[in-house]
Amino acid sequence: MRYSLEFGPKAERFIDKLQKNTAIRIIEKLKQIQEDPFRYLEHYEGDKCYKVRIGDYRALIDVDFGNNKLIVRVIDRRGRIYDRT
Repeated sequence: MRYSLEFGPKAERFIDKLQKNTAIRIIEKLKQIQEDPFRYLEHYEGDKCYKVRIGDYRALIDVDFGNNKLIVRVIDRRGRIYDRT
C-alpha cells in the first residue's frame, strides 16, 4: 500500500539548507519508503514516531494510518536529531 509523503516545517527548512546532491539523496530515500514504509522504519522509543536512517542523516516520521500518510517531522545529522524533537 502506497503512503503519501508530507514534510513538516522543520524538515522543509533543513532540506532547503542542504547541498543539492545531499537533499536529492534524502528525498529519493523518502520516496522509496512510500512504497513499503515498515520495511525501512524503526520505532523510536523516545517519542511516538518512527525513525529512518539515510546515511549520516536521520528522519523522524509520524505515520497517519487512517489517511495512509507519512509526515516527516525532523531531518538532521544522527548526532543532533534526537535533541531537535
